[in-house]
Amino acid sequence: MIDLKEVSKKYGAKKVVSEVCLPIKEEQLTAFIGPNGAGKSTLLSMISRLITIDAGQIYLDHNEVKAWRSNELAKKLSILKQSNGVNLRITVRELVSFGRFPYSKGRLTSMDQDLIDYALEKLGLVEMAEDQIDTLSGGQLQRAYIAMILAQDTDYILLDEPLNNLDMNHSVQLMQTLRRLVEEEHKTILLVIHDINFAASYADEIVAMKAGQIFAHGTTNEMIQPQILNALYEMDIKICELDGKRFCMYFN
Repeated sequence: MIDLKEVSKKYGAKKVVSEVCLPIKEEQLTAFIGPNGAGKSTLLSMISRLITIDAGQIYLDHNEVKAWRSNELAKKLSILKQSNGVNLRITVRELVSFGRFPYSKGRLTSMDQDLIDYALEKLGLVEMAEDQIDTLSGGQLQRAYIAMILAQDTDYILLDEPLNNLDMNHSVQLMQTLRRLVEEEHKTILLVIHDINFAASYADEIVAMKAGQIFAHGTTNEMIQPQILNALYEMDIKICELDGKRFCMYFN
């Protein structure tokens, strides 16, 4: 599991994450929601060790994240950042193959190739596998980056706004894929997401953040409540139910 104890981060005088305590269960999809600037992306970056923490501890499988060797951590935990940039003239397949680097160090085995094929198929990229990434649309490139993370084959997958640039169809396909990874392959997935209806439909647990702190967290049914969401977003949100699932109406 992942366990955060009194985790804080500040930039200059501004505290962007303040004394966060949060246990994250294994083999579940946990969605982080909240307004811009709440500290969600910063928290994921600290869990993955992309940025350092200023105070507190983060534990991954009972060992502090900072104590893990980089190569071993890369086999255990993967992260897709909100913005990515690879300024190389490479194919989609070559980009996805980067996910195997912690294992192969560039010398791909047949097992590596199988996992690359699997990731390409799951993200609907087989037909464009040999296309140069600089010819892709924003949505296609986003799917290629997600395939790279999938090929890394880690127990823990962290995704920062993975639906960026994806159309409705591919957003649904991705969320269904993530759900299957949890249920069939026992992955633990954390994602920052702005569409609360996707969180409501696919997450096991929801963590709401506001002003650098945990505002509320619990099961999806516990969290998709007007008294929580109205205060979180400072607006009126109507909760509806269809086929046993709750969703939110937040526009007129």
